[in-house]
Amino acid sequence: MPRYEKDHTISVISIQGFREGQFAGREEILFNELHGERVIEKSHSHDFFIINLFDRANGLHNIDSIDHPIGDHQVHVLFPGQMHKWNIAAGTIGYQLMVERTFFEKFAPYFRFSFTNYQNHPVIQLSDNAFKLLHYEFDAIKNELNQEDSLVHLISARAAVIAAIVSREAEHVFTEFKVYQSNTRLAAFNMLIDEFFKQEKFVTFYADKLNISANYLNILCKKHLKISATQLIQQRVSTEAKRLLQSTALSIKEIAYELGFVDHAYFSNFFKSQTAISPTEFREKR
Repeated sequence: MPRYEKDHTISVISIQGFREGQFAGREEILFNELHGERVIEKSHSHDFFIINLFDRANGLHNIDSIDHPIGDHQVHVLFPGQMHKWNIAAGTIGYQLMVERTFFEKFAPYFRFSFTNYQNHPVIQLSDNAFKLLHYEFDAIKNELNQEDSLVHLISARAAVIAAIVSREAEHVFTEFKVYQSNTRLAAFNMLIDEFFKQEKFVTFYADKLNISANYLNILCKKHLKISATQLIQQRVSTEAKRLLQSTALSIKEIAYELGFVDHAYFSNFFKSQTAISPTEFREKR
């Protein structure tokens, strides 16, 4: 597994960089085992899908600027473009599937929820039974990949089983999904934020689109999501700001413009109010 040292460039890693050390694989998918200490010091992204299954594990996995403790019987999913780095402690045992985009599309429908849900909650704690089932499927994929005449359709079918099991376990984690499923206005609000957050920062715009008052939209958010409508918009802007600071070489002024802020200072004040540090400090820290 490559070790990424600190530098000032933004790395997008392709699956080819992992083929030399693979345990098993073919063009569409690689299987690797994670044993012992592993460190990625600088955040980077991949152009392929990754699913990590941890058996016994300890450490910290930073995904899209959020620290996630690594523990026993967890699944960590990474979609193309997501930023990550990690510090995996000695004694860790885990398994990893790296999947090319085109092959991923074959079993992607078995991830029952929106990809945004998995990206917002990339770490899923597993029940003992779910871990056993996933471990079996990971092992079966490894064994099939080691066959000289490995069957790609069989591997795809097993990957679909993995996606289905992960989705069943994820249902306990995706609490906001249940909220959006039961409240169509909040679901529509969430989709509108994704579409317009760069241009529109005020609740009144979204309320008008939904044909309700800004006050009622705020009441819905506080009742069901435990945050205000404004905070929901600001969270989306903040997440995108972090992504751009980490994954692009754009200047802070350019990022401010990209996110619809009138000037650099306004953006910096907003970012500091959300994260307690300036955009410059965040970029240097990560």
